[in-house]
Amino acid sequence: MSLRAAIRLLAPLVLIVPLTAGLSACTTGLDGFVDTHVEGYDIDNDALTQIRPGQSQALVVTVLGSPQFTNDFGTESAFYYMSKRVSQTAFGMQTGEKRTVLAIYFDKNKRVKDRAIYTLKDGRSFAIEQRRTPSYGADKTFIDSILSSFNGSDPTANSLPSGGN
Repeated sequence: MSLRAAIRLLAPLVLIVPLTAGLSACTTGLDGFVDTHVEGYDIDNDALTQIRPGQSQALVVTVLGSPQFTNDFGTESAFYYMSKRVSQTAFGMQTGEKRTVLAIYFDKNKRVKDRAIYTLKDGRSFAIEQRRTPSYGADKTFIDSILSSFNGSDPTANSLPSGGN
């Protein structure tokens, strides 16, 4: 076998090996285009089982970390930890898959009274009001205001009190 024939035989192998190695590193399907991650607090079930009624606020902060929101109800208070699982495509489109709120309620002695986990099923959707308050008069540009002050057509110019009585 000549050298030229051996090169013709091995040339496709030299090209195929790096190509197949590169393709094997890629993921198949749409999984390579979608990234799923957690925004906010990642609620750990092991840490959650450590929170029991009667424990102090300081211990809750030690176990779970600082809350994202706090609220006071007279002598009682609450800590809120929010978690949102989001899928984002390689093209920037985001979809929220799962939303969870961990609420820990404290009594007047700053001890754990109760805890609750709220999901999207517990929420209510409502319509945002779209009505607008009407404005009276015409909206003028800066140039319109200057021109109307020269020809006397500005309605506010006649209503100003005169200083030369």
